[in-house]
Amino acid sequence: MPSVKIPRKSTDTDMTPFVDIAFLILSFFIMATKFKPPEPVEVKTPGSVLSRKLPENNAILVTIDSTDKVYFTVLSEKNKTIHDNIIKGINTSQNLGLTPTELNNFKQTFLTGVPFAGLKQLLNTDPKEQVALKQPGIPVKDTANNQLYWWIREAKAAFAGAGEKLNYLIKGDGKSKYPAFEAVISAFKRNDILKYNLVTSLDDIPTGSELDKFIQSGQKVKE
Repeated sequence: MPSVKIPRKSTDTDMTPFVDIAFLILSFFIMATKFKPPEPVEVKTPGSVLSRKLPENNAILVTIDSTDKVYFTVLSEKNKTIHDNIIKGINTSQNLGLTPTELNNFKQTFLTGVPFAGLKQLLNTDPKEQVALKQPGIPVKDTANNQLYWWIREAKAAFAGAGEKLNYLIKGDGKSKYPAFEAVISAFKRNDILKYNLVTSLDDIPTGSELDKFIQSGQKVKE
C-alpha cells in the first residue's frame, strides 16, 4: 500500500499586517497626545519628598516667581466652560468691558499675571505671542487691593457651578520672599480656603529616614 504524502506548508508568516497595525497605533498616539506647553515664567521650586502625585487637572495654580510676581492659571482641559465662567465673573465684578473675542481668548491664556487694568490688553494679544509679554504680576501685597482674591473667588464659584472638585496649588520659587507668600495665603483665607498643595521638586528619599525604612521593611512610619 503506497504511503500518503502530507503536503508541506510554508512556516513563513507574513508580518506586513502586524507592521501596519503597529504604525497605525503609533500614529494615533502621536496625533492624540497633547504636549504640555512651555512655562512662560521660570520657577525653581524647593525640593521635598512626596508620597503622592499632585493633581494636574481640575485645579487652579498660583505661581510666585523669584521676583515675587504672582500669576494665576486654570487647569481644566475637559470642561472649558469653567474658563468662560471665571473670566465672565471677573469681567462683571470688575466692570472691565471685555469683548466676546477677549473673553474667548482667556481659554487659551495659560498664565495670567497682570492687574485688572491690563487684562484687556493681555487678552487682546494672540495667545501664541503672550509668552513674550513681560507681565507685572497680579497685585497682592496691598491688603485693600489683593486682586488674587477675586480670581480665586470666581474660580471657586465656576468649579462649584460645574459640579467639579477644585484643587488648589501654590508654586513658589525658592528665592521668593515671605510677604508675597503671605499675601497669597491671605487671598485663600478670605475665600475660606484653608487647604492647598505646595508644588515642589521631587528629591530622593534620604537613606535611613523613617520613610526609607517604611519602604524597605513595610513597617508603619513613626509620627
